[in-house]
Amino acid sequence: MSSDTKRADGARFSRQDVARIATLARLALTEPELDLYARQLGGILEHAEQMQGVDTAGVPPYSGATTEDAGDALREDVPVASLSMDAALQNAPQGDRVAGTFVVPKVIG
Repeated sequence: MSSDTKRADGARFSRQDVARIATLARLALTEPELDLYARQLGGILEHAEQMQGVDTAGVPPYSGATTEDAGDALREDVPVASLSMDAALQNAPQGDRVAGTFVVPKVIG
């Protein structure tokens, strides 16, 4: 749905829009969540529209990440010692110190 399209009821996102997005993201949403997220996404778009209306003439572009202001952000990349295997696995659930591995939850279908 384009950002400048409103539905007859004034909403920008329908439950069907949210359900489609959830399907693409492989999210299982409840009926109340569909309503909630439709309202919240619509609110985000309304806020973005308000921001578009702000007069920024004369406001200089943000330049906080330039090299002159970056400080340590652009330090030399110097190798340092990493954690030992025991330290890395100390709090790992189902850690295997012999193999140097630990089990994590499956996140891909």
